[in-house]
Amino acid sequence: MLLCHLAFLPLVRHVPPLAAFPKTFFSSPISRSALRWGWHLNRRPLERRGSRRPDRQIGGSRSHSMESKTEARDPAAESPAALADGGKGVRLKLEEFNWDHSFVRELPGDPRSDTIPRQVLHACYSKVSPSAEVESPELVAWSESVAELLDLDPKEFERPDFPLIFSGALPLKGGLPYAQCYGGHQFGVWAGQLGDGRAITLGELLNSRGERWELQLKGAGKTPYSRFADGLAVLRSSIREFLCSEAMIGLGIPTTRALSLVTTGKFVSRDMFYDGNPKDEPGAIVCRVAQSFLRFGSYQIHASRGKEDLDLVRTLADYTICHHFPHIEKMSKSDDLSFEVGVEGSLIVDLTSNKYAAWSVEVAERTASLIASWQGVGFTHGVLNTDNMSVLGLTIDYGPFGFLDAFDPSYTPNTTDLPGRRYCFANQPDIGLWNIAQFTATLSAAQLISKEEANYAMERYGDKFMDEYQSIMTRKLGLSKYNKQLISTLLNNMAVDKVDYTNFFRLLSNIKADTGTPKNELLVPLKAALLDIGQERKEAWTTWVQTYIEELVASGTSDDERKAAMNSVNPKYILRNYLCQSAINAAEQGDYGEVRRLLKLMEHPYDDQPGMEKYARLPPAWAYRPGVCMLSCSS
Repeated sequence: MLLCHLAFLPLVRHVPPLAAFPKTFFSSPISRSALRWGWHLNRRPLERRGSRRPDRQIGGSRSHSMESKTEARDPAAESPAALADGGKGVRLKLEEFNWDHSFVRELPGDPRSDTIPRQVLHACYSKVSPSAEVESPELVAWSESVAELLDLDPKEFERPDFPLIFSGALPLKGGLPYAQCYGGHQFGVWAGQLGDGRAITLGELLNSRGERWELQLKGAGKTPYSRFADGLAVLRSSIREFLCSEAMIGLGIPTTRALSLVTTGKFVSRDMFYDGNPKDEPGAIVCRVAQSFLRFGSYQIHASRGKEDLDLVRTLADYTICHHFPHIEKMSKSDDLSFEVGVEGSLIVDLTSNKYAAWSVEVAERTASLIASWQGVGFTHGVLNTDNMSVLGLTIDYGPFGFLDAFDPSYTPNTTDLPGRRYCFANQPDIGLWNIAQFTATLSAAQLISKEEANYAMERYGDKFMDEYQSIMTRKLGLSKYNKQLISTLLNNMAVDKVDYTNFFRLLSNIKADTGTPKNELLVPLKAALLDIGQERKEAWTTWVQTYIEELVASGTSDDERKAAMNSVNPKYILRNYLCQSAINAAEQGDYGEVRRLLKLMEHPYDDQPGMEKYARLPPAWAYRPGVCMLSCSS
């Protein structure tokens, strides 16, 4: 298991059940044991055949913004606004967006345009328009940094018709709305067709830098994928999604973004605790923004339907590589990305000879890097189903998420997950691997990659996760090199004493590299985090701090330099669930000020931000009640 080296106390280690795909799905050569864990291979990279261990992304490193360039024509560069401004500082009105609807143009669609719930076969999307009932919608919050990505003039938020457009009541000029078809495993069980049940993409645009961005309204009404639901969203969950999308980018973690949040002026009935007591809540719609909302399940659905739709997996993969991984198309034999796998290196995987293999490896590595970054800040997604896994390596679909308060490896923010805690904090790395196994099985079923290539992608997931996670934890402690024993002991101590994850690491930078510090003063810098501990536990912590100081002294880094470096990776502010709830309570009474303050605060979570210290406090007692610290998927 990927986290076994940390020796977390007695962890909840829920072993995910094997996928329940139709039999035809397992026609690929991958064995069931490989699908489950993928660790049965003895493998090593070629020491030289010009080979490099691909610790970098295939084709180069990626930034957190995932700003791939399209290799097709660049209408953005040809737009009047771009030509007039040289592509710099472009500020557009909504009517001036440079649309380029590649998904609809290049992929097969549903011949029907109604919203009757049904199985949509042989198609990647259904054309459908927003249909949520709206009455005097209001703009709750907006992101100027997302507007900048889109070249949107911030003054457009002041338009009286902006809430009408971004609630779907008025069409966005030039848009081409649709809902995507996809499937997925939910809690380890194949769920069949899922799809955008309440999310409607308005279209794709190209900005002045040639970047492709997709705009999507969540909660905009029914689609053919709504099943028995109403296609709507409530203000409570919409505030959480809006704020966390922007908080994650502030933390430097790849994520979908949020342009705007509007109320619909209508109420929506929700049974928040699934206890038979629904209540009416204010309706709302978030405009989500990403370079693509493609998920693992976008490919799985077609592979699950047998031979007739397997070609769609290839078609969709070709589309994805062309528009979102164009560097893979450019690879050549000179890149020399060949690696030995199998028993004693008996087989060779050459990533330059199969673009789908190279793509699967990059998806695996992006996913591993993403989940390592979650573990670093204590983020728990809560619903890591394969339909909630982005092929771009983005955090996507913010439902019952939560950041750790007291460190608890078995923490899950999702009440639905409580029986087995499949998606708890400590399980996330293993679940990521399990999901990658389902993704590579899909490509194998479509005969895009071989058994060896699929297993190599899973291997690279494990290697990439460990490399990234160890690097993150080393930097969080301000160490010069990774120290497994020191970090394992620390995390065990934190779990025993239920130490606040965020505040502890922020305070840790105050420790001085001075072996002469009196024993009774060693814990003073950590006093605010080490609460209500007895003498025995104080001794345990004192012993750990003494060992830690010895490591700091050996590193030779000055206290000031180390503190600055540690504070740049250990946030002071995170979007704790109780902060979200405070903003929700006020917003439901018509006061949106707290939503906007949190948005501003989370733009710079690593800065001290004088005057905002109350947002770094430990959660109050009321924060541990159901509906605050833990939530359901009802939204």
